[in-house]
Amino acid sequence: MIKNPIQLRIEKLPQWQQRLFMACLCERMYPNFVFYCQQQQNEEDAKSYKKILDLVWESLLVEDVKINFDLQLEKLEAIIPTVTDDSPYMVYPAIDACQALSEALHSYLSGEIAEHSAKVSGISATTVAEFEMTKTNVALSEDEQQNLQSVVDEFDLQWELFRLLRDETNETIELIKGLKDEIRSAKTSNIGVFLSN
Repeated sequence: MIKNPIQLRIEKLPQWQQRLFMACLCERMYPNFVFYCQQQQNEEDAKSYKKILDLVWESLLVEDVKINFDLQLEKLEAIIPTVTDDSPYMVYPAIDACQALSEALHSYLSGEIAEHSAKVSGISATTVAEFEMTKTNVALSEDEQQNLQSVVDEFDLQWELFRLLRDETNETIELIKGLKDEIRSAKTSNIGVFLSN
């Protein structure tokens, strides 16, 4: 998993902001999972992922909402793709999207939020690096991966999100809704997959 100083900085944010950071990155990885499901003609799994992610957003937006995160984790585990000999490449970004959402859910169950927010940051960057290596068919060391322009761009975006959270003075609900709407309306994943519908 690719490391970056941002992962230590995120740990210092309040817990709800760390969860918001994770939700934003999961939302950006969601199109990768949808695209894979479309390749497999399996729209139901894509809907399941969306429902689970929606509940994470709801937990941020609605105070004291009761959500069974154990159950959500079970539902998520049931839709994680398995790699077979004839799997398309997109199975890997799809699995990464599930792992990131799994980390977000585990943060509610374990209470160890910092560890999970760092992992989600690294998973998203690793998806980007592996996509680049697959495109160019060149294996790179972790140091070389960190210097890829697309990985630099990914961490730039994460830093931008971190700074926005750190400097936040607005009403919390407005911030959360604003970020959710902004990422959803972009419909573009961390590796450039665009949701057409």
